[in-house]
Amino acid sequence: MTENRSRDGHVLVWEQAQMATDEGIVPQKKFGTRHYTVFMLFLGMANAYVMRTNMSVAIVAMVNQTAIEKEAEEFDDECPDTDYGDQSDDSVDGEFIWSTSMQGYILSSFFYGYVITQIPFGLLAKRYGAMRFLGWGMLLNSVFAFLVPVAARQGGAGWLIAVRFIQGLGEGPIVPCTHAMLAKWIPPNERSRVGSIVYSGAQFGTVISMPLSGLLADHGFDGGWPSIFYVFGIIGTVWSIAFLITCHEDPVTHPRIREDEKKYIQQSLWGNAAIHIPPIPWTSIAKSLPFYAILLAHLGQNYGYETLMTELPTYMKQVLRFSIKTNGVLSALPYLAMWLFSIVVGWVADWLLTSGRINHTWTRKISNSIGQYGPAIALIVASYTGCSRGLTVAILTIGVGLNGGIYAGFKINHLDLTPRYAGILMAFTNCSANLAGLLAPMAAGNIIEGKPTIAQWRIVFVIAACVYIFTATFYNIFASGQRQFWDNPENDEPQKASIEAPVHSETNGVNGTTTASLTHRTVNEAHQS
Repeated sequence: MTENRSRDGHVLVWEQAQMATDEGIVPQKKFGTRHYTVFMLFLGMANAYVMRTNMSVAIVAMVNQTAIEKEAEEFDDECPDTDYGDQSDDSVDGEFIWSTSMQGYILSSFFYGYVITQIPFGLLAKRYGAMRFLGWGMLLNSVFAFLVPVAARQGGAGWLIAVRFIQGLGEGPIVPCTHAMLAKWIPPNERSRVGSIVYSGAQFGTVISMPLSGLLADHGFDGGWPSIFYVFGIIGTVWSIAFLITCHEDPVTHPRIREDEKKYIQQSLWGNAAIHIPPIPWTSIAKSLPFYAILLAHLGQNYGYETLMTELPTYMKQVLRFSIKTNGVLSALPYLAMWLFSIVVGWVADWLLTSGRINHTWTRKISNSIGQYGPAIALIVASYTGCSRGLTVAILTIGVGLNGGIYAGFKINHLDLTPRYAGILMAFTNCSANLAGLLAPMAAGNIIEGKPTIAQWRIVFVIAACVYIFTATFYNIFASGQRQFWDNPENDEPQKASIEAPVHSETNGVNGTTTASLTHRTVNEAHQS
């Protein structure tokens, strides 16, 4: 399990701390500026997922269920009925008469806006910086939340779809721009836990959003459901303004960061804002197997996750006659398990790296294997649990919980391959993966249409498990934790950082490692001295 991380005189990545200490730069031990940035990115991710999921709760209260013609829902009679967890509708009818198909258009409108802006914002963030696109995008998303009740009541479904679409456009920068900022702020040996913390904000936001949205829909002001968008709109607006005022693109441009922390971060990274970033090496990226390993893992993740979180509850309702969605605690358990487990895996992964026990490549592969093989096994087991409701709920929780391993796996792996183009790679993989996520409900609908039996649902689960297993195996074969040769600053055009350059750190283009560049010296001369 050795990995070549000392080529061309460069320093092993887990030896960064020792190198920093030798040169008088001690890593910040207490809460520093980078930790505050991580905290704000975590809250931003939570806000993003609140905005994405609150409509699914609100629309139940918005629609007049008795006024629309309901399709007869098919149930399987293999399992006995139950007197708990049913979905008898005792709620007060809403004010809108929207068909099921129209509700589908409303719910998906946000998604379409979100997907089409992924790649453009990834490219813009590389050229102009990520921080402002992220802050202003989320501010747009939050402000338009206030217009949701107005659009629905004054303009009907068409205006509501337009407002939700614009909200999706505003949320487009959240993932690629977050990735681009992490590349500039976080040293390699902190990426696993930091990436897990930031991206677990998605689960945290979902855990907060679903029960709170339900409470606001039942007991909120202005008719209940509008308060969902007003409350979360205020929270999102406050966060966006605070983020734009207090956060900065990178340590170099931050006016209040401690000097020792700035030097520690700079010495751990190449590709910060002070260094010229050349054009995107599209041809090299297109030929990169480690990039395709991440792409396939991301595709498999979204397909499998949609099956776990969308189709398994439907199976429990149609076959087991038990609706997990009617129980707020049970519906939040899988997200809570994934949130907590992802943080644990991130800390363990970084500990393994800093202790020198295993290298970056093996850390990513092991973490990702837990995150994708675990849910695959859970899906297969769930398809053979028969009519056991409690066991199925437990499997759902464990499977989604183990899925948290992906954050220290493929999800943060873009930063290992290419810190300077990580946001662009994430934009491509996240856009493709979100489109792939649409296939899960489509496939399940075609397989179980007219016959929602245990046998047919087993096919749905096994297909999703096979997708998980195939993509995780492809990742294990071709993934890498090394910085790729096409992102090697030593190959840049010669406005070289070796002439009149400030002290900064550079990472080996192939191996993701660090070396200090000194004023009036080339990189190699610095290492020879």
